[in-house]
Amino acid sequence: MTELGSAPVPAPGPEDHVRGPEGATLLIEYSDFECPFCAALAQRTRGLPVRHVFRHFPVASSHPRAWPAACAAEAAALQGRFWEMHDLVFADPGRLEDPDIWSRARVLGLDLERFEADRRSDEVRQRVKRDFQAGVRAGVVTTPTVFCQGQVRAGSAAIQALAGLAPLPSSRSDQKK
Repeated sequence: MTELGSAPVPAPGPEDHVRGPEGATLLIEYSDFECPFCAALAQRTRGLPVRHVFRHFPVASSHPRAWPAACAAEAAALQGRFWEMHDLVFADPGRLEDPDIWSRARVLGLDLERFEADRRSDEVRQRVKRDFQAGVRAGVVTTPTVFCQGQVRAGSAAIQALAGLAPLPSSRSDQKK
C-alpha cells in the first residue's frame, strides 16, 4: 500500500473537467459538493485567470450527499453539461437530495432517464473513485485542496491562496467536459 502523499498530483488529462484559457495559471482542485469551503472556492474561482481542473474528493464521513452529488455531476458530464451542473450545485450546496438533483438536471435540459441511469452506473462511480484515490495518493486529506503554482493549500487556506490572482476582464467560455 502506498503512503499518503506518495505520488505527485496527476497532470491534467483527457478525462479531467477543465475550464479557463490555455496557458493560464493551472489550478487543480480536489473538491466536495457538500463542503461549504468548496462552495466558497467555486465562487472565488469564477472569473479568475486560471486553467481550472476540477476533481472529486467526496468526504462521505462529513458530507453524506457529496458522493451522490459527484455522481450527478459526472452523469451531467456524459451529456456535456459538467460545468453547468457544477455551478448549479455549488450555487445551493444545501440542497443535494434526489429531488433537488433532478430539478437541476431538468433545468439543464438533460435526458432525465439517461441521467438517472448514468449517475447510478458503475462507470460513473469508478470515475469519482479514481479522482478520490488519486487525491489520496497526492496527499489530499480535506476539501477543498488546491494545487497551484507549486503550492498546496487546503480548507479555508485554499480560498485565501487565490487572493493574489486578478479577475479576468470578461467571462470565461473555454470549457472542456
